[in-house]
Amino acid sequence: MPLFSREFGVDLGTTTTVIAEDSQILLQEPTVVAVIVDEQKMVEWGQAAKDMYGRVPESIEVVRPLQYGVIAEYEITENLLSFLIKKVSGPMLFFRPRLMITVPYGITSVESRAVHEAGLGSGAREVFLIQQPLAAAIGVDLPISTPSGNMVFLLGGGTSQAAVLAMNGIVTAETTRTGGLKLDEAIISYVRKKYGIIIGQPTAEQLKIRIGSAIPMEQQQEMEVQGQDQVSGLPRPLVLTSEDIVEALQEPLSDIVNTARRTLEKTPPELLSDIIDRGMALCGGGALLRGMDKFLTKSLGIPAYLVDEPLTCTAIGAARAMGMRDILRRSLLPT
Repeated sequence: MPLFSREFGVDLGTTTTVIAEDSQILLQEPTVVAVIVDEQKMVEWGQAAKDMYGRVPESIEVVRPLQYGVIAEYEITENLLSFLIKKVSGPMLFFRPRLMITVPYGITSVESRAVHEAGLGSGAREVFLIQQPLAAAIGVDLPISTPSGNMVFLLGGGTSQAAVLAMNGIVTAETTRTGGLKLDEAIISYVRKKYGIIIGQPTAEQLKIRIGSAIPMEQQQEMEVQGQDQVSGLPRPLVLTSEDIVEALQEPLSDIVNTARRTLEKTPPELLSDIIDRGMALCGGGALLRGMDKFLTKSLGIPAYLVDEPLTCTAIGAARAMGMRDILRRSLLPT
């Protein structure tokens, strides 16, 4: 750690923000903010704000300041980032920290500039930008400094990103705007169409986490939810099974598979043979969906495996990349 200025890796995600220093996680909170509508003043953030979703008066709005991995609400993002940096730095902040912030692969120059300026506006001395698949690969210790092929599939809340890496850079990659939130939307749509019941995003997320699966399960699981009858408007209980969730998720999971397939189609044959031997590393919260590794292995013909810390490896990689700036200078995004 530098003597005066601290260096943080910041995985600024659509659904979750993780801040790391060296190989230590300092903060992990939902990227959700509750603001007073008239004043645009932040009153809550993180898990506390997420718990307010759908439960606040009209004067307060619960927002996700990032959409599909990029900034949608600039001022709110800057204020949130400033608050988080102060929280992890402590009150005695004599020297402003350096930040390595992750961004999705394929981000535009305008979108990356917004992230860079938000980082500087949060009080950072210097801000560097690293693409999320590269940060994830560093975080899970893939041998990307060699000429052999390595593949990472990052299943986030707003996007899914497949990338092939070699020689400290991304050789080929694809990003799709299908992530965990789209899976939640698919469950909401399925329940409304099949059962005539309206459920909210938090309920859909709980269904996905507790009984969801990418493939049919040997032992069926059930979960009772409370929804709103779309005809009468009255509350109505409903019992859903894991089979329901598997059926609901087929369309967005197909989009996710196609993202990996397009990446593999563009991969040079020499690297492809390495990937077949080594397998594909699954990172991000979406990788925790039951059976996701088996689903991707069967769909792509390439072994897929879940990494040890799928939720935090990208932030760890960003923090480690701070000490690798000279090696990675051609791969870091211009700021």
